[in-house]
Amino acid sequence: MQSATAGTTEVVHTKKTPWAWTVGTFFGMGLVGKGGGTVASVATIGLWLVVAKLPLSFTSLTVATVAAAVAATLIGIPAGTIVAKELGKKDPSQVVIDEVAGQLIAMIAIPLNWKYILASLILFRAFDIVKPPPVRQLERLPAGTGIMMDDVAAGLYALGIVQLLYHFQVFGL
Repeated sequence: MQSATAGTTEVVHTKKTPWAWTVGTFFGMGLVGKGGGTVASVATIGLWLVVAKLPLSFTSLTVATVAAAVAATLIGIPAGTIVAKELGKKDPSQVVIDEVAGQLIAMIAIPLNWKYILASLILFRAFDIVKPPPVRQLERLPAGTGIMMDDVAAGLYALGIVQLLYHFQVFGL
């Protein structure tokens, strides 16, 4: 099916690959419309808090966060590729698994303290929106790799700053 929009033709595929849409939209959160990336980031924090409340050591929580970020990135690449292809878009806003990965990266090795958690969210979203070099350049990578890697880089920027804040105990422990 094709639809004409402002003089351009956009190919819209009616076929949806269920697993890719489930993962890529993070269980439908990317379908909320504007702000889906922020919704996915906040949901990621909620899930992280559930795990953080388990009887885990700081080291175990850090390892679990790294593992979840790696898993989201690795499964997000093919899922993002498929959803983008099925929508006929390079980087569709419906794909928010990249925000999940980036937000997880921003929370690696932070304490269970709302100020650091909020800082990770604000910094990650800011870097994801502003896209300082080389974040924007990573979007040019092919398909799902480009979709994921700019958010991974934004997460790494946020992680660096949050870790400095934590190291200097800006918000306490």
